[in-house]
Amino acid sequence: MVNPKIQGREYPPTAPYLVGREKVREFARAVQSDSPLHLDPEAARAAGYSDVVAPPTFAVVVQEATLAQLLADPEAGVDFSRVVHGDQRFSYTRPIVAGDELTATLTIAAVKQLGGNSMVTASSSIADVSGAHVVTAISTLVVRGEDA
Repeated sequence: MVNPKIQGREYPPTAPYLVGREKVREFARAVQSDSPLHLDPEAARAAGYSDVVAPPTFAVVVQEATLAQLLADPEAGVDFSRVVHGDQRFSYTRPIVAGDELTATLTIAAVKQLGGNSMVTASSSIADVSGAHVVTAISTLVVRGEDA
């Protein structure tokens, strides 16, 4: 069972993640997006961006480092072998663009027990190098109980 006392815990900011053009292109292909904004720097510049724009779900790449903090926290009691991803949401201030240098800060928004399972809602606030908010990625992880 996940330790309910971690609700409200904020972890230290992650190391900066430099968003690369090729990473954006690879991710776009992986999610089967053929938008020129994701693939062609000239098309992105014509639309007013400095470089290719990441697909909306790209934020999970940056969020991953914050979730690793949670999973590595012995006080949290999260057994990764019992984790199922329950929900994922994003709230953007602006799109992620190649060249962005992003850090993320994880806050455990909620820990609930439901039917022998634990549900952990993790909110990762992602900011650029100036400290301006870019996106918040919110994941709900279901940690199956021993009998589940």
